[in-house]
Amino acid sequence: MIRLSGMDAMFLYGETPAVHMHVCAVIIVDPSTMPGGYSFDRIKSVMESRLHLVPQFRRRLATVPLGLHHPVWVDDKDFDLDYHVRRIGCPAPGGPEEVGDIAADVAGRPLDRSKPLWEFWVVEGLANGNVAIIGKMHHSTIDGVSGANLMMEVLDLEPDPKDKPQSPEMFKPESVPSEWRLLGEALGEVVRHPLRIAKLVPSTVGTIASFVGARRSHETPDSGMATPFTAPTVNFNGPITPHRKVAFIDIPLDEIKALRRGVEGATVNDVVMAVCSGALRRYLIHRGELPDKSLTAAVPVSVHADEVAGAGANQVSVLFSTLYTDIEDPLERLRKIHNVNKGAKKEQKAIGASTLMGWTELAAPITFSLAMRLASASRISDRVPPAFNLIISNVPGPPIPLYFCGARLGNLYPLGPILAGLGLNVTVLSNMGQMNFGFIACRELMPDLWDLAHAIPESVAELEKAVTEAVNGSMPGSGTTKTKPATTIAAKKAPARKAATRSTARKKASPNMSATKKETAKKKAPRR
Repeated sequence: MIRLSGMDAMFLYGETPAVHMHVCAVIIVDPSTMPGGYSFDRIKSVMESRLHLVPQFRRRLATVPLGLHHPVWVDDKDFDLDYHVRRIGCPAPGGPEEVGDIAADVAGRPLDRSKPLWEFWVVEGLANGNVAIIGKMHHSTIDGVSGANLMMEVLDLEPDPKDKPQSPEMFKPESVPSEWRLLGEALGEVVRHPLRIAKLVPSTVGTIASFVGARRSHETPDSGMATPFTAPTVNFNGPITPHRKVAFIDIPLDEIKALRRGVEGATVNDVVMAVCSGALRRYLIHRGELPDKSLTAAVPVSVHADEVAGAGANQVSVLFSTLYTDIEDPLERLRKIHNVNKGAKKEQKAIGASTLMGWTELAAPITFSLAMRLASASRISDRVPPAFNLIISNVPGPPIPLYFCGARLGNLYPLGPILAGLGLNVTVLSNMGQMNFGFIACRELMPDLWDLAHAIPESVAELEKAVTEAVNGSMPGSGTTKTKPATTIAAKKAPARKAATRSTARKKASPNMSATKKETAKKKAPRR
């Protein structure tokens, strides 16, 4: 029996019929490398042999009577692998929009809390024989870093590794604790809450003082975090439904890195946010809805390195960043985003992780869950400005070739959760020389989500042109980009080419869904 940390439990309490707090991933694999050819039975067999390496796969929730404390993880004595690993066919022509629709349907369905909180959907019938794996796992179980570590237990460095994991002969689940035991241990924790509050108050005061000091130390007034609840309202800010829309696209990592030279000290994360900002600006102009005021984004920040005592699977903080979508010049947007992020990181570091996680330990399960459901039912997002407009997350991924059950990993598109009033999440992952952009939104708020995805290569080309002209003094029109928009899963290898317009991108887009260049695969993980 393992009790959830306060931070992990918050993802359970924040769930409503419309807000699903699970994370997903669309993984495209080339089954031609599987020993003996593709076989769904082989996938199940390999997954079964790895279950002992990933305890989360066999754990389910057990709630505490009267909701006195956070739930606990217990072994599922009725675990059924066939329930969690499922098989489905992709409609013709098996392209990205068809895969995106399947992923959206999977993401729009809540996980059954009476079972371990994960599912793998194997999608067959993609163009050119590729296979998609749509993974879904509850956020109470993993965050970006712990999820990447978990996937390494499932993935291999070669199609048929010699040193295969040896699973125990028989899984013996631990007995489920009685309600009396759960109640007794919860009461023992609750009576210590006043002492914990007494310790948290001084540290919280110190944290506030550190934050104020960091805020005042900025070189420019506009540096630092954006103020919550000051963002303009756009089409993806409103009451959300359970229905989802999914899109994805690729940009070569080298192109993202090259754009850093436009602003001294700029990071890959700064460029990613500037590219997203440019795409959002184009998307909103196309709709005739670009606000005069800039959009703001919530940016999750991993604090795994901080070694917070008592932390669970989720060790994450957040900073709020201004995207400067109101600025036309793409290079000036990058410059301002770099400046504001530099200050925001100072403020986020001043806040730290231990104070926030300490307060989440004291959250009352029933009270918090009821508050979230009341806010959702009352459609409060219709009456107050959004805290921020969207979520943008950048996660480092594998720089080397990996294999899933013998099938070579191609592209990996992460999909985070959307929240009440915040109907868009953009998660970016570096993967073997590519930046894989995953978009997920409320279907009713953003039925045209693919338009935003197709605006990414246009934004890259726009920024590349501005950087080239600023650095080299080149003539207008000299900037080009070799984007590989992920809109045709059929292609196994796409030639480099100039960025397409939005309409052309739909016709010509072709991601690298199979092998990546060997020399790219040997690179070390990018420094962020």
